[in-house]
Amino acid sequence: MKSKNKQVISLLANTKNETNIKLPFSFILFSLLCLIGSMALILFQGESIINSHFRIPAIWSAAHLFILGWGLMTAMGAMYQLVPVAFLTPIWNEKFGFFQFTVTAFGILYFAHSLFHTPESAMLPGLITLSGILMFLLQMFMTIRQQAKPNVLTLFVGTALISLLTVILMGIILVYSMKTGFISDYYQAVFKSHILLGTAGWFTLLIFGFSYKMVPMFSLSHGYSMKPTKYVFTVYAAGLAAAVISFFTEKSSLLTIALMILAGGFAFFTWHMLQILQKRVKKKLDYSFRFALLAILAGLAIHLGAFICSLTGRLESTVGYLAFAYLMLWVALSIWGYLFKIVPFLWWTWKYSKEIGKKSVPSLKDMINDKAAIPVLSAFILGILSVTVSIAYKHLVLFLSGQVLTAGASIVFCYLIITVLKK
Repeated sequence: MKSKNKQVISLLANTKNETNIKLPFSFILFSLLCLIGSMALILFQGESIINSHFRIPAIWSAAHLFILGWGLMTAMGAMYQLVPVAFLTPIWNEKFGFFQFTVTAFGILYFAHSLFHTPESAMLPGLITLSGILMFLLQMFMTIRQQAKPNVLTLFVGTALISLLTVILMGIILVYSMKTGFISDYYQAVFKSHILLGTAGWFTLLIFGFSYKMVPMFSLSHGYSMKPTKYVFTVYAAGLAAAVISFFTEKSSLLTIALMILAGGFAFFTWHMLQILQKRVKKKLDYSFRFALLAILAGLAIHLGAFICSLTGRLESTVGYLAFAYLMLWVALSIWGYLFKIVPFLWWTWKYSKEIGKKSVPSLKDMINDKAAIPVLSAFILGILSVTVSIAYKHLVLFLSGQVLTAGASIVFCYLIITVLKK
């Protein structure tokens, strides 16, 4: 067992390319605060949410605090650690990374505050946030370009970064349009593309890419083929492109075809993950990792659901809770499952790996109670399902109970992650 743990550690933290631990943890700890803040905001918007009134300041603020403050900042923190390991090259400029964190964190909080109180004045904080994200993109591109030999992971991560840039630029255009009426004829198309590329473009392609690193890592899989990855990318990217075109051409038939292609690409990815897991050495997978794998099945189900709803003409009435379930049961659950593994590994490696053989050190399993993932992530899933059903049936009590459960699970999750730093 110890030899298996060492294999995982060596993959997660290469001494030559190791990032200053304070950098990824700055992003991750900030993201936890945003997670709790967004959950609290959503809790008090129950009546608007169950009536599908999503385009109101409080929900804009909560959505951006969750997507930018939690999801984006978590992804940034993880990438500061995983990109050097995956691409075998050190971060381009760590000092620049700390400056980028400060600008981005300030911009996100300022932006969320402005969206809540004065959406029409959100341009300035939006530009500050954009500046922070552009600095991150520069950091990543300068890091990745040092890679000796690009691989399929480069394709997934690079395209995800391009999607992120497009999403942010579209967000600024939307804010500017609200203030001036600019591109008012295409506002809905830009808005839909902003949502699609922010979820299926940025988050999904990024999770796809790093899953090809982390799933074999945490299951100790060997001898699997990576040839299907190029087909997974091609099909899914084609679906994204077709969907964006359908928004601007307003052709519902093209959107249905695009959703079918996206579902096919996600199904291909799911199949490939199963092929990799069949080659694993580790027979009993950790509980938190199982939830990350469960998120893949949830993502597949939601993709298929979106296609079926579009095929039957019900997409417009169901898109709200499909998007909510997608963000929570695919994106968020994936991140939660992986963070349960990544954070303890990072902290243990930084604090204890060099002390092995010199003195007694805690084992990796002592860093966090992996069994705690069962009640916490189960409560999170149950809460999200309750909220999703409450939106479908416009049931306020069910929404409140589900969101309280979700928020409670979020608080416990944050507590468990923070306690790792005390070990």
